[in-house]
Amino acid sequence: MSNERTSNVRRAGPARLSTRCLAEAAILVALAQILSYIKLYQFPNGGSVTLATFPLMLFAVRWGLRPGLLACFAYGSLQLIFDGAYAWGWASMLLDYLLAFTPLGLAGLFRGKKWGIFVGTVLGCFCRFVIHFISGITVYRILVPTETVGILFTNPYFYSLAYNGTYMLANTALALVIAALLYVPLKKYILAQDLLGAQEQ
Repeated sequence: MSNERTSNVRRAGPARLSTRCLAEAAILVALAQILSYIKLYQFPNGGSVTLATFPLMLFAVRWGLRPGLLACFAYGSLQLIFDGAYAWGWASMLLDYLLAFTPLGLAGLFRGKKWGIFVGTVLGCFCRFVIHFISGITVYRILVPTETVGILFTNPYFYSLAYNGTYMLANTALALVIAALLYVPLKKYILAQDLLGAQEQ
């Protein structure tokens, strides 16, 4: 009887964690979507500076790579549905939304690491920038020559670097600042100590 009860508890543990994972994903992705509407700066051809990155980073470093990638893909899908007016055809939909936001989940590689939220944010945002950069030199190259950040660009590579690099650098910096401010009060959760402890039980 005791062995059966222990077995039931062990089976219930992963089930509870799975339910909690889905619940946190829904909450943090929804929070990121809401924060994406509070634009500190909106660029003319898509791209903006918001506080939306941090909730996605938090989820990824708490739950790991696969859940992080899936949650960020879901966020990218929401962005396409509700903010897809800046998409220029299927290539832009793929590169600027579905593929661009998914790599933010790479922060999950640093789950449980002391500085994981910071390293993961830099890695995820850099990979997102790379995809936006590719979009800039392929989909948006027709905009060149054009002026951005006060400079006239005639080369699509330099244009994409300056345009996408500006808002991605700002978004990365904001996410890092928020992580630094919340690291001490939320350390247990950022390091997923509550989850890792539950898995060991």
